[in-house]
Amino acid sequence: MLRSITGRPGPSGFGSATTAEQVTHGIDGSNLTAIVTGGASGIGLETAGVLAMRNVHVIIAERNMEAANEAKQRILKDNKGARVDVERLDLSSIRSVKAFADNFKELNLPLNILINNAGVMYCPFQLSEDGIEMQFATNHIGHFYLTNLLLDKMKETAKSTGIQGRIVNLSSLAHLFTYKEGIQFDKINDKNSYHDKRAYFQSKLANILHANELSRRLQEEGANITVNSVHPGLIMTNLMKHTALLMSIIKTFSSFMWKNVPQGAATTCYVALHPSLNGVTGKFFNDCNEQEPSKLAQDEDLAHNLWDFSNNMIDAALKT
Repeated sequence: MLRSITGRPGPSGFGSATTAEQVTHGIDGSNLTAIVTGGASGIGLETAGVLAMRNVHVIIAERNMEAANEAKQRILKDNKGARVDVERLDLSSIRSVKAFADNFKELNLPLNILINNAGVMYCPFQLSEDGIEMQFATNHIGHFYLTNLLLDKMKETAKSTGIQGRIVNLSSLAHLFTYKEGIQFDKINDKNSYHDKRAYFQSKLANILHANELSRRLQEEGANITVNSVHPGLIMTNLMKHTALLMSIIKTFSSFMWKNVPQGAATTCYVALHPSLNGVTGKFFNDCNEQEPSKLAQDEDLAHNLWDFSNNMIDAALKT
Protein backbone atom coordinates (compact mmCIF):
# COMPACT_ATOMS: atom_id res chain seq x y z
CA MET A 1 0.00 0.00 0.00
CA LEU A 2 2.78 2.45 0.95
CA ARG A 3 4.58 1.78 -2.32
CA SER A 4 1.38 2.50 -4.27
CA ILE A 5 0.85 5.79 -2.44
CA THR A 6 4.44 7.01 -2.79
CA GLY A 7 4.89 5.75 -6.36
CA ARG A 8 8.16 4.08 -5.35
CA PRO A 9 9.17 1.46 -7.94
CA GLY A 10 8.86 -2.22 -7.10
CA PRO A 11 11.06 -5.16 -8.17
CA SER A 12 10.14 -4.58 -11.83
CA GLY A 13 11.65 -1.10 -11.71
CA PHE A 14 8.21 0.44 -12.19
CA GLY A 15 5.51 1.60 -9.79
CA SER A 16 2.16 3.34 -9.43
CA ALA A 17 3.50 6.62 -10.86
CA THR A 18 4.87 4.99 -14.01
CA THR A 19 3.05 5.69 -17.28
CA ALA A 20 2.24 3.34 -20.15
CA GLU A 21 4.75 5.15 -22.38
CA GLN A 22 7.49 4.69 -19.80
CA VAL A 23 6.99 0.93 -19.34
CA THR A 24 7.08 0.37 -23.12
CA HIS A 25 10.01 2.69 -23.86
CA GLY A 26 12.34 1.18 -26.43
CA ILE A 27 10.03 -1.73 -27.32
CA ASP A 28 9.35 -2.34 -31.00
CA GLY A 29 6.06 -4.12 -31.64
CA SER A 30 6.08 -3.81 -35.43
CA ASN A 31 5.67 -7.58 -35.81
CA LEU A 32 2.70 -7.74 -33.42
CA THR A 33 -1.08 -7.51 -33.77
CA ALA A 34 -3.28 -6.77 -30.76
CA ILE A 35 -6.99 -6.56 -30.03
CA VAL A 36 -8.04 -4.11 -27.32
CA THR A 37 -11.66 -4.36 -26.20
CA GLY A 38 -13.16 -1.06 -25.09
CA GLY A 39 -10.31 0.78 -26.77
CA ALA A 40 -12.27 3.93 -27.56
CA SER A 41 -12.05 5.65 -24.19
CA GLY A 42 -10.27 5.80 -20.85
CA ILE A 43 -7.41 3.41 -20.20
CA GLY A 44 -8.48 1.33 -23.21
CA LEU A 45 -7.81 4.27 -25.52
CA GLU A 46 -4.51 5.01 -23.79
CA THR A 47 -3.53 1.35 -24.12
CA ALA A 48 -4.43 1.29 -27.82
CA GLY A 49 -2.56 4.55 -28.42
CA VAL A 50 0.61 3.46 -26.67
CA LEU A 51 0.64 0.07 -28.37
CA ALA A 52 0.23 1.84 -31.73
CA MET A 53 3.07 4.18 -30.73
CA ARG A 54 5.24 1.07 -30.31
CA ASN A 55 4.29 0.02 -33.87
CA VAL A 56 1.79 -2.67 -32.86
CA HIS A 57 -1.11 -3.16 -35.29
CA VAL A 58 -4.08 -2.40 -33.03
CA ILE A 59 -7.68 -3.46 -33.54
CA ILE A 60 -10.06 -1.47 -31.36
CA ALA A 61 -13.07 -3.63 -30.50
CA GLU A 62 -15.90 -1.35 -29.45
CA ARG A 63 -19.69 -1.34 -29.22
CA ASN A 64 -19.99 2.34 -30.17
CA MET A 65 -18.54 2.61 -33.66
CA GLU A 66 -18.72 6.40 -33.73
CA ALA A 67 -16.56 6.53 -30.60
CA ALA A 68 -14.25 3.87 -32.05
CA ASN A 69 -13.66 5.87 -35.22
CA GLU A 70 -13.08 9.04 -33.21
CA ALA A 71 -10.52 7.15 -31.12
CA LYS A 72 -8.79 5.95 -34.29
CA GLN A 73 -8.56 9.50 -35.64
CA ARG A 74 -7.24 10.74 -32.30
CA ILE A 75 -4.47 8.13 -32.37
CA LEU A 76 -3.64 8.92 -36.00
CA LYS A 77 -3.49 12.63 -35.23
CA ASP A 78 -0.70 11.99 -32.74
CA ASN A 79 0.91 9.22 -34.78
CA LYS A 80 0.29 9.41 -38.53
CA GLY A 81 2.05 6.10 -39.16
CA ALA A 82 -0.05 4.16 -36.64
CA ARG A 83 -1.77 0.96 -37.75
CA VAL A 84 -5.23 1.10 -36.21
CA ASP A 85 -8.46 -0.58 -37.27
CA VAL A 86 -11.87 -0.69 -35.63
CA GLU A 87 -14.43 -3.50 -35.41
CA ARG A 88 -17.79 -3.61 -33.69
CA LEU A 89 -18.09 -5.70 -30.53
CA ASP A 90 -20.87 -5.72 -27.94
CA LEU A 91 -19.58 -7.92 -25.14
CA SER A 92 -23.01 -8.21 -23.54
CA SER A 93 -24.24 -10.09 -26.62
CA ILE A 94 -23.12 -13.66 -27.32
CA ARG A 95 -24.02 -13.26 -31.00
CA SER A 96 -22.08 -10.02 -31.31
CA VAL A 97 -19.01 -11.69 -29.82
CA LYS A 98 -19.32 -14.54 -32.33
CA ALA A 99 -19.77 -12.09 -35.21
CA PHE A 100 -16.70 -10.10 -34.14
CA ALA A 101 -14.55 -13.24 -33.94
CA ASP A 102 -15.77 -14.41 -37.36
CA ASN A 103 -15.08 -10.99 -38.90
CA PHE A 104 -11.61 -10.87 -37.39
CA LYS A 105 -10.72 -14.31 -38.72
CA GLU A 106 -11.84 -13.24 -42.21
CA LEU A 107 -9.25 -10.44 -42.09
CA ASN A 108 -6.58 -13.17 -42.11
CA LEU A 109 -4.45 -11.28 -39.63
CA PRO A 110 -2.17 -12.79 -37.00
CA LEU A 111 -3.10 -12.30 -33.33
CA ASN A 112 -0.34 -11.95 -30.77
CA ILE A 113 -2.02 -10.00 -27.98
CA LEU A 114 -5.59 -9.99 -26.65
CA ILE A 115 -6.38 -7.33 -24.06
CA ASN A 116 -9.74 -7.93 -22.40
CA ASN A 117 -10.13 -4.36 -21.20
CA ALA A 118 -13.78 -3.32 -21.66
CA GLY A 119 -16.25 -3.35 -18.80
CA VAL A 120 -19.23 -1.85 -17.02
CA MET A 121 -19.41 -0.93 -13.37
CA TYR A 122 -22.06 -0.63 -10.64
CA CYS A 123 -24.97 -0.89 -13.09
CA PRO A 124 -28.58 -0.98 -11.93
CA PHE A 125 -29.94 -4.52 -12.30
CA GLN A 126 -30.43 -5.43 -15.93
CA LEU A 127 -30.34 -8.62 -17.97
CA SER A 128 -28.49 -8.81 -21.27
CA GLU A 129 -30.26 -9.92 -24.45
CA ASP A 130 -29.14 -13.44 -23.51
CA GLY A 131 -30.78 -13.21 -20.09
CA ILE A 132 -27.53 -12.78 -18.14
CA GLU A 133 -26.93 -10.12 -15.48
CA MET A 134 -25.29 -7.25 -17.33
CA GLN A 135 -22.06 -6.86 -15.32
CA PHE A 136 -21.36 -10.60 -15.39
CA ALA A 137 -22.33 -10.79 -19.07
CA THR A 138 -20.11 -7.89 -20.16
CA ASN A 139 -17.15 -8.15 -17.83
CA HIS A 140 -16.77 -11.92 -17.77
CA ILE A 141 -18.93 -14.00 -20.12
CA GLY A 142 -18.29 -11.82 -23.19
CA HIS A 143 -14.53 -11.87 -22.67
CA PHE A 144 -14.54 -15.57 -21.79
CA TYR A 145 -16.33 -16.42 -25.04
CA LEU A 146 -14.25 -14.00 -27.12
CA THR A 147 -11.03 -15.50 -25.79
CA ASN A 148 -12.18 -19.04 -26.52
CA LEU A 149 -13.17 -18.11 -30.07
CA LEU A 150 -9.80 -16.44 -30.78
CA LEU A 151 -7.60 -18.99 -29.02
CA ASP A 152 -6.90 -21.13 -32.08
CA LYS A 153 -5.84 -18.03 -34.02
CA MET A 154 -3.46 -17.08 -31.20
CA LYS A 155 -2.02 -20.61 -31.09
CA GLU A 156 -1.50 -20.59 -34.86
CA THR A 157 0.21 -17.19 -34.69
CA ALA A 158 2.50 -18.23 -31.83
CA LYS A 159 3.44 -21.45 -33.64
CA SER A 160 4.09 -19.88 -37.04
CA THR A 161 5.99 -16.85 -35.75
CA GLY A 162 7.70 -18.27 -32.68
CA ILE A 163 6.50 -15.21 -30.77
CA GLN A 164 4.78 -15.95 -27.48
CA GLY A 165 1.14 -14.85 -27.38
CA ARG A 166 -0.19 -12.84 -24.46
CA ILE A 167 -3.69 -12.52 -23.04
CA VAL A 168 -4.36 -9.81 -20.46
CA ASN A 169 -7.55 -9.67 -18.40
CA LEU A 170 -8.33 -6.38 -16.67
CA SER A 171 -9.52 -7.19 -13.18
CA SER A 172 -9.40 -5.11 -10.00
CA LEU A 173 -8.40 -5.26 -6.35
CA ALA A 174 -12.15 -4.89 -5.87
CA HIS A 175 -12.30 -8.67 -6.32
CA LEU A 176 -11.36 -8.83 -2.63
CA PHE A 177 -14.85 -7.61 -1.70
CA THR A 178 -17.01 -10.04 -3.66
CA TYR A 179 -19.74 -12.23 -2.19
CA LYS A 180 -18.65 -14.55 0.63
CA GLU A 181 -18.70 -17.61 -1.64
CA GLY A 182 -16.92 -15.74 -4.42
CA ILE A 183 -19.23 -16.47 -7.34
CA GLN A 184 -22.97 -16.80 -6.71
CA PHE A 185 -23.56 -19.45 -9.34
CA ASP A 186 -27.18 -20.04 -8.36
CA LYS A 187 -28.04 -16.32 -8.08
CA ILE A 188 -26.22 -14.66 -10.98
CA ASN A 189 -29.49 -13.49 -12.54
CA ASP A 190 -31.51 -13.07 -9.33
CA LYS A 191 -32.82 -9.52 -9.07
CA ASN A 192 -33.84 -9.92 -5.42
CA SER A 193 -30.31 -10.72 -4.24
CA TYR A 194 -28.60 -8.31 -6.63
CA HIS A 195 -26.11 -5.83 -5.19
CA ASP A 196 -24.65 -3.50 -7.82
CA LYS A 197 -21.20 -3.25 -6.23
CA ARG A 198 -20.79 -6.87 -5.15
CA ALA A 199 -21.94 -7.97 -8.59
CA TYR A 200 -19.12 -5.88 -10.05
CA PHE A 201 -16.62 -7.30 -7.55
CA GLN A 202 -17.83 -10.79 -8.48
CA SER A 203 -17.17 -10.14 -12.17
CA LYS A 204 -13.67 -8.91 -11.37
CA LEU A 205 -12.97 -12.10 -9.40
CA ALA A 206 -14.22 -14.03 -12.42
CA ASN A 207 -11.64 -12.24 -14.61
CA ILE A 208 -8.79 -13.56 -12.44
CA LEU A 209 -10.24 -17.05 -12.15
CA HIS A 210 -10.67 -17.17 -15.92
CA ALA A 211 -7.07 -16.10 -16.50
CA ASN A 212 -5.73 -18.64 -14.02
CA GLU A 213 -7.74 -21.56 -15.38
CA LEU A 214 -6.90 -20.72 -18.99
CA SER A 215 -3.24 -20.36 -18.06
CA ARG A 216 -3.30 -23.81 -16.46
CA ARG A 217 -4.95 -25.38 -19.51
CA LEU A 218 -2.53 -23.76 -21.96
CA GLN A 219 0.48 -24.84 -19.92
CA GLU A 220 -0.85 -28.39 -19.81
CA GLU A 221 -1.27 -28.27 -23.59
CA GLY A 222 2.16 -26.76 -24.14
CA ALA A 223 0.77 -23.75 -26.01
CA ASN A 224 3.11 -20.75 -26.31
CA ILE A 225 0.64 -18.26 -24.80
CA THR A 226 0.65 -16.56 -21.40
CA VAL A 227 -2.46 -15.37 -19.54
CA ASN A 228 -2.34 -12.83 -16.73
CA SER A 229 -4.71 -10.44 -14.96
CA VAL A 230 -4.09 -6.86 -13.85
CA HIS A 231 -5.41 -4.17 -11.53
CA PRO A 232 -5.16 -0.81 -13.33
CA GLY A 233 -5.69 1.29 -10.20
CA LEU A 234 -8.21 3.94 -9.23
CA ILE A 235 -8.86 6.14 -12.26
CA MET A 236 -11.76 8.51 -12.87
CA THR A 237 -13.16 7.38 -16.25
CA ASN A 238 -16.55 6.84 -17.90
CA LEU A 239 -16.59 3.42 -16.24
CA MET A 240 -17.73 5.20 -13.07
CA LYS A 241 -20.67 6.99 -14.67
CA HIS A 242 -23.20 5.24 -12.42
CA THR A 243 -21.44 6.51 -9.28
CA ALA A 244 -19.69 9.63 -10.56
CA LEU A 245 -20.85 11.88 -7.70
CA LEU A 246 -19.91 9.37 -5.00
CA MET A 247 -16.51 8.74 -6.57
CA SER A 248 -15.82 12.47 -6.89
CA ILE A 249 -16.49 12.90 -3.17
CA ILE A 250 -14.30 9.91 -2.29
CA LYS A 251 -11.51 11.20 -4.51
CA THR A 252 -11.55 14.54 -2.67
CA PHE A 253 -10.46 12.75 0.51
CA SER A 254 -8.18 10.16 -1.10
CA SER A 255 -6.52 11.94 -4.01
CA PHE A 256 -3.14 10.40 -3.13
CA MET A 257 -4.49 6.96 -4.09
CA TRP A 258 -5.75 7.86 -7.58
CA LYS A 259 -3.94 7.60 -10.90
CA ASN A 260 -4.27 9.51 -14.12
CA VAL A 261 -5.14 7.64 -17.32
CA PRO A 262 -1.52 7.21 -18.61
CA GLN A 263 -0.61 5.70 -15.23
CA GLY A 264 -3.77 3.56 -15.25
CA ALA A 265 -2.81 1.95 -18.57
CA ALA A 266 0.77 1.23 -17.48
CA THR A 267 0.24 -2.20 -15.90
CA THR A 268 -1.77 -3.42 -18.90
CA CYS A 269 0.92 -2.29 -21.35
CA TYR A 270 3.68 -3.70 -19.14
CA VAL A 271 2.08 -7.15 -19.02
CA ALA A 272 1.19 -7.05 -22.72
CA LEU A 273 4.58 -5.95 -24.09
CA HIS A 274 7.50 -6.03 -21.68
CA PRO A 275 10.15 -8.65 -22.54
CA SER A 276 10.85 -9.39 -18.86
CA LEU A 277 7.49 -11.18 -18.68
CA ASN A 278 8.23 -13.80 -21.32
CA GLY A 279 6.97 -17.09 -19.91
CA VAL A 280 5.24 -15.49 -16.92
CA THR A 281 1.66 -16.76 -16.74
CA GLY A 282 -1.24 -17.18 -14.32
CA LYS A 283 -0.20 -14.15 -12.27
CA PHE A 284 -1.94 -11.00 -10.98
CA PHE A 285 -0.24 -7.62 -11.40
CA ASN A 286 -0.70 -4.28 -9.66
CA ASP A 287 1.41 -1.16 -10.27
CA CYS A 288 3.47 -3.14 -12.82
CA ASN A 289 4.52 -5.68 -10.21
CA GLU A 290 3.30 -9.16 -9.38
CA GLN A 291 0.95 -9.29 -6.39
CA GLU A 292 -0.85 -12.13 -4.68
CA PRO A 293 -4.63 -11.90 -5.18
CA SER A 294 -7.26 -13.15 -2.72
CA LYS A 295 -7.51 -16.81 -1.64
CA LEU A 296 -10.73 -17.10 -3.64
CA ALA A 297 -8.87 -15.90 -6.73
CA GLN A 298 -6.38 -18.72 -6.23
CA ASP A 299 -9.04 -21.40 -5.68
CA GLU A 300 -8.51 -23.96 -8.46
CA ASP A 301 -11.84 -25.69 -7.85
CA LEU A 302 -13.71 -22.38 -8.06
CA ALA A 303 -11.88 -21.55 -11.30
CA HIS A 304 -12.77 -24.94 -12.79
CA ASN A 305 -16.42 -24.59 -11.75
CA LEU A 306 -16.58 -21.09 -13.24
CA TRP A 307 -15.16 -22.42 -16.51
CA ASP A 308 -17.88 -25.07 -16.80
CA PHE A 309 -20.59 -22.67 -15.64
CA SER A 310 -19.54 -20.09 -18.24
CA ASN A 311 -19.57 -22.61 -21.07
CA ASN A 312 -23.02 -23.80 -20.02
CA MET A 313 -24.31 -20.21 -20.00
CA ILE A 314 -22.98 -19.62 -23.50
CA ASP A 315 -24.39 -22.91 -24.81
CA ALA A 316 -27.81 -22.03 -23.39
CA ALA A 317 -27.70 -18.57 -24.96
CA LEU A 318 -26.77 -19.95 -28.38
CA LYS A 319 -29.73 -22.32 -28.31
CA THR A 320 -32.33 -19.59 -27.76
